Amino acid sequence: MDKVALRRTLVQQRLQMPDRLERSQALQSVMRMWLVRRPDTVIGAYWPIKGEFDPLPVLHRWKEDGELLDKPQLRRIGLPVIDKATRTMRFHVWYPGCPMEEDAYGIPKPKDTEVIEPTLLFVPCVGYAAGGYRLGYGGGFYDRTLAQLKPRPFTVGLGFAPAFIEDFAPEPHDLPLDAILNDYGTVWPVE
Repeated sequence: MDKVALRRTLVQQRLQMPDRLERSQALQSVMRMWLVRRPDTVIGAYWPIKGEFDPLPVLHRWKEDGELLDKPQLRRIGLPVIDKATRTMRFHVWYPGCPMEEDAYGIPKPKDTEVIEPTLLFVPCVGYAAGGYRLGYGGGFYDRTLAQLKPRPFTVGLGFAPAFIEDFAPEPHDLPLDAILNDYGTVWPVE
């Protein structure tokens, strides 16, 4: 399997999806319903790039919903900040309007906000496969980060349905995700 070519093809397909708005709205609904049964109060996510699904509106709404509960617990959202020395990520508090700056890859990240440890982590998928495996951009940041986090957060991949890879062969360093959601519902684990 030529993962470089596969990544390029999947990203191009994602950027050219004619039904992106409908798929995004469907995945927002799936994500909102999935979050209802989760007890987490600290969630890590990502800033969307290259046509990725944007989880931040759903998470902002999740945070606001928590503030409306009778006994609200402080719900917090974190975005990744890359540690160049270890090539891993730490998660810094994000909220709409917080100060942002670009990282070394040109991706916006929170500027000078508190480091938090998510118990639930939403991960972008260039592609995904049975068994909870994900194809990322090839930098290994999530795999290295997840390998060192103790306790490891519950990991959830987010991707559009066309990104499913039928014959994906994971490599030894690939860590499966705990769940994968797409615009049709829960893909992994099979329910």
